[in-house]
Amino acid sequence: MSTEQEVGETPVGETPIIEIAGLSKHYGSVTAVDDVDLTIRRGEFFALLGPSGCGKTTLLRMLAGLELPTAGTIRIDGQDMSAVPANRRPVNMVFQSYAVFPHMTVRDNVAYGLKVDGVPRQEAYRRAEEALELVKLGGYGPRRPDQLSGGQRQRVALARALVKRPKVLLLDEPLSALDAKLREQMRFELVNLQESVGITFVVVTHDQDEALSMASRIAVMDHGRVQQTAPPAELYEFPRTKFVADFIGSVNLIEGTVEASDDGLVRLSAPALQVPVEIEQASGLPAGSTGWLALRPEKVDISREPPDDAGRNTVAGTVEEITYLGDVSIFHVRLTADQPLIKVTIANLDRVTRRPFTWGDRVHLSWAPTCGVVLAQ
Repeated sequence: MSTEQEVGETPVGETPIIEIAGLSKHYGSVTAVDDVDLTIRRGEFFALLGPSGCGKTTLLRMLAGLELPTAGTIRIDGQDMSAVPANRRPVNMVFQSYAVFPHMTVRDNVAYGLKVDGVPRQEAYRRAEEALELVKLGGYGPRRPDQLSGGQRQRVALARALVKRPKVLLLDEPLSALDAKLREQMRFELVNLQESVGITFVVVTHDQDEALSMASRIAVMDHGRVQQTAPPAELYEFPRTKFVADFIGSVNLIEGTVEASDDGLVRLSAPALQVPVEIEQASGLPAGSTGWLALRPEKVDISREPPDDAGRNTVAGTVEEITYLGDVSIFHVRLTADQPLIKVTIANLDRVTRRPFTWGDRVHLSWAPTCGVVLAQ
């Protein structure tokens, strides 16, 4: 079991199935992928996450052989893919549009790749039915795609990719065409499917919730580069860059100056916070340097009176905005007139309609030194 593995994650092999070294892709003067090094383990559910245009789909297409690298190497299961065409690679790809043939039955759609490879008709149909059972579409073989829902068409595309038994399944924004409720349901189905077949899944997505809920590890990309690769909880709790902190979940990013950094404690002064704060962190940030405090809204307590615990960081402000989301309420607190609002999230645990705080209330915000992280950039 990996030392990075979180409780509840699917056990994966330590040996890599994909090794990427120095991979770049240029389109004229535009750099889509910039010197990426990445290792993906055998049997894991891996996500490439980032905003539109960050290079994640280009990277996936290079893995599939649909794009040729400008520089660098890709090895899959120990084999260099430089001279291996797309149709000979031990991978299969599920496209964003699913690309299900409308004139074919579901069974013929799933069996299509096997027939192209010369597998006898009866054997191809037998394996197609097995794949349909795997994605919970047993008995749907005679139907046409226009008789299926969006989620069912997606499962057909998955079955067609899995029927050839690839070593790696590549998924390009597989849930983007589905509505919100079905998307949430299909996340769990994809995870269960990956666990049952045991092959490596590599998914591209711009949706952080998708990546956090499905993947055992995530590579966050920006401007063609990998910013950080880690399990979901590590990315959320210990981002290494300001970009990762801002892209993964909701966060308060507060600029300040490092007053001291020693003995596992960073002391930061920031105009927005009125008073210096302390964060427990082994940091290489030197005194006098600029630092950014990344503080998650749910880590901050809000109260009418200052907390009794003198060890907590405490600031005071005024409630300016309130957002009610059913399960949680978000309070936006102004600390000083010319500084950004601080966001605080509290769970609505009691079934009451009256808010604990309202607009204009004077409140105190506090958080433990173990909450938050100070970033250099």
